[in-house]
Amino acid sequence: MAHMLRNLRVPPNSASLEEARTRTFEFFRMCCRSIPQIMDIYNLDDIVSPSQLRSAAAAHVRKNASVTDPRVIDMLLFKGMEELKNIVDHSKQRHHIIGQYVVGNQGLVQDLAPNDQGLSSFLKNFYSSNYS
Repeated sequence: MAHMLRNLRVPPNSASLEEARTRTFEFFRMCCRSIPQIMDIYNLDDIVSPSQLRSAAAAHVRKNASVTDPRVIDMLLFKGMEELKNIVDHSKQRHHIIGQYVVGNQGLVQDLAPNDQGLSSFLKNFYSSNYS
């Protein structure tokens, strides 16, 4: 474990916003280059295409597009690099990858049919009063 910590190097802080922007693009390219390996490791070919994973990675990068402080961008890049390393090193399980990057923030597909057909009026009132 100690030898891994010696090899982990924190990149120096970005001197300007332009340098942080360049590092962000380099990180995104690194993510895109590792997608085929991730697809093989986690056997995602039957669930998602590489372009969909690329779009998910782009969405995560764009989510923080409004950040303008280079120190915050460096911190986000460090967290992103750590996440990518964990994924490539197979530190996560398949369902973690599916839940975070395939399904994403949309949540699981919900059944749109009404499920309260067999419920009593007491349960309907109870659910509506406590969960509305």
